[in-house]
Amino acid sequence: MLSREKAIVRDPLNANRKSFMIIAVEPKIYSKPDHDIPLDRIDPHAITVVRRLREHGFEAFLVGGCVRDLLLGHKPKDFDISTSAQPEQIKRLFRNSFLVGRRFRLAHIRFGKKVFEVATFRAGSNEADELITHDNVWGNAEEDAMRRDFTINGLYFDPFEETVIDYVGGFEDAKKEKLVCIGQPYLRFKQDPVRMIRLLKFQARFGLQVDEELHTALLDCRAEILKSSQARLLEELFRMLESGAAKRFFHLLADHGMLELLLPRLSGFLEDDEEGQIYDFLDEIDRMFLEYPDLTIDRAVLVSALVFPILNERLHSLMKMHDKPPHLGIVQVETASATNSVFHPFFQIPRRMKADVVSILASQYRMVPLVPKKRRTARVPNIPSFVLALKFLNLRYRLDPALQTHWEEWSAAFKTHKPRKRHVPRRRSRSR
Repeated sequence: MLSREKAIVRDPLNANRKSFMIIAVEPKIYSKPDHDIPLDRIDPHAITVVRRLREHGFEAFLVGGCVRDLLLGHKPKDFDISTSAQPEQIKRLFRNSFLVGRRFRLAHIRFGKKVFEVATFRAGSNEADELITHDNVWGNAEEDAMRRDFTINGLYFDPFEETVIDYVGGFEDAKKEKLVCIGQPYLRFKQDPVRMIRLLKFQARFGLQVDEELHTALLDCRAEILKSSQARLLEELFRMLESGAAKRFFHLLADHGMLELLLPRLSGFLEDDEEGQIYDFLDEIDRMFLEYPDLTIDRAVLVSALVFPILNERLHSLMKMHDKPPHLGIVQVETASATNSVFHPFFQIPRRMKADVVSILASQYRMVPLVPKKRRTARVPNIPSFVLALKFLNLRYRLDPALQTHWEEWSAAFKTHKPRKRHVPRRRSRSR
């Protein structure tokens, strides 16, 4: 990290109290020959946002993950922007924007299906030993860089000058593929425990080296993770399922004792699962995302991969217990129970997603019965989520070629299926 001078100053409210003030230093500027970031890999809409903010007198840069990914030679999934404009000012400049968040207020700017996150420069202390519950103190570019988690995420990119602006030494760390914390790791993890998940995320995705102090702090502070926002953590888990590095990420979660804290039912199953069924699903999902970088898979399908082996083991136990396969009504109940058990007690997945997961998994036993039956015509149920169930069956088929007949039969039936329109009774108008 860049060397930064500290000066002792007196607190005006308490003459006996000393505090430290960091004296501003000039950032290191890296030009095109140094970084070799091609502009054609940057989304033109992101450059449009930066340009418009600057035309109205604000500072604005590409920041964080997109700069890191470009330096490491990866294709960014998101392009985030940091600016001196405050959220309300951003909203007035962009008619296609809306404000989100309370703890961390920022703007989302929409271009079709693409959404760009625009955040105001923040200021905050890296020395506070307490959980950050509100992070809406505005600052400048240097202060904003210093309050980020890791040095590789504290870089700015100016798309017009084509320069990387580095206040924290992240450029050299990116070149060395090192993960270095900005500030003291123990304090930074206590301020925002989600940073521990992000550490494992970057280690899984990029294979970065983690220094010993950072690794020790992670192990010592891991219980702090339960103080995090479950919504933020759930989003991080979903993103990793879509990252192409899900298998390695869940291995790291388990190895560092984080999975046991967050998903105890899943952790227990993985410890006892000698066949590695869930890891096989994650490995195949990773292979699909790496083979097709622009692939999108509904998150309910991805979540189903975590639940299905647990559900399947439960249903086979019931079949042995009662000497007959459970009927679809019991399958439906057990599916909902298994889904709840995987995410209980910390997470609460959205209702719509949970309904889709239950439908996807229960439909598997319609398409592939627990006990083989005589061949009969496949009848596609008239439910919207059946297409997701078919996609999950395809994922199972990729792992188990013995399911080929089932996959082909139900795929053919789905192609010829004409969904019946539900009759909605017409409401009578009230007589006056």
